[in-house]
Order: sequence, then C-alpha cells, then structure tokens
Amino acid sequence: MKVTIRRSGSGLSAYVPKKDLEEPIVKVENEGLWGGFVVLRNGWRLLLPDLPEDTRLPVTVEARKIVNDAAQEETS
Repeated sequence: MKVTIRRSGSGLSAYVPKKDLEEPIVKVENEGLWGGFVVLRNGWRLLLPDLPEDTRLPVTVEARKIVNDAAQEETS
C-alpha cells in the first residue's frame, strides 16, 4: 500500500491515502527508519522499503502491512 512518511511537530507520521488515515509513528525497528517495520498509534505495523538513511521527507513509499504475530499463530 502507498504510505507517505513525513516529519510533524511531534515526530514522524504516516499517511495512508487509500484509507484517508494519518497516524503518528510510535515505534521504529531501525534507527535509520528504512528497511524495517514501524508501529503506528492505531497498532498497525508497516514494513518499509530499504532506502538510504538520508532520504528526504516527506516521501511516498510502497509499504506492507504486517499481520499481528499472535493472530497469525492462532490460525496456523
């Protein structure tokens, strides 16, 4: 899904145009942001592409929504 990552007054946020959803990023897997997952305030986990650390914001990327690991284990 297309996601726009940008810096806001309180940190980083992610905007998902298809859902008209904007949420603050509350956790990042990698300090450099790219190539790992981020957690949004609503609980969504998004896997971001591997981009250079100096990528300028705002930027729109193709991200993948990660299903909750616990829910995945229950269905396995």
